Amino acid sequence: MRIQKILKQKNMSVYRLAKISNLPYATVREICCGKTQIEKCSAETIYRLSKALGISMEELIEPYMYTRSSFENFKSNVCHQVKESGDIDFIMNVLDSEIIFTYYKRNWYPESLYLLAMLDYISRENNVPLASEYDELRKCKLEHTVYPSSLLAISAASGNDTLLKEAEKTAIPEFMRFNIVENEVRNVI
Repeated sequence: MRIQKILKQKNMSVYRLAKISNLPYATVREICCGKTQIEKCSAETIYRLSKALGISMEELIEPYMYTRSSFENFKSNVCHQVKESGDIDFIMNVLDSEIIFTYYKRNWYPESLYLLAMLDYISRENNVPLASEYDELRKCKLEHTVYPSSLLAISAASGNDTLLKEAEKTAIPEFMRFNIVENEVRNVI
């Protein structure tokens, strides 16, 4: 969980965190606003902040340790995983890893819901029952519709959004449920 979110949950100001942690206010402010990367701070600084927030050092720095690739790269990687591992192994790997929940906890909602949509789609294609542990997530939906970048580029170049509307109509239902327009997941090179 990001430090700003923790402060908000604990109803704590940056000034109060600085006082409790006995760190300079400027240092804490720069960490909280992202000017100073927390993962580059000294162990002592991380220790003091985590102790003042009442969380472990790992909980404090974990959200900052992951780099997020573009959503297009993510989608491509998932499609390649399906192709390389096969449908049933893909389903088992996703379920065993609990990566859908991991992405969701990181607030990586497009990635989490795309992976869930793929899981549900592959399950339907193979007559495998849906994994019930994701029933609550299936109620979620991205606020804005996500289109493939190539489709957005063509639409922008032509000045016509008819292609976008047509793509929505032909999208795979498991993806469209989450506001993700996806028409082809099998034909990857």
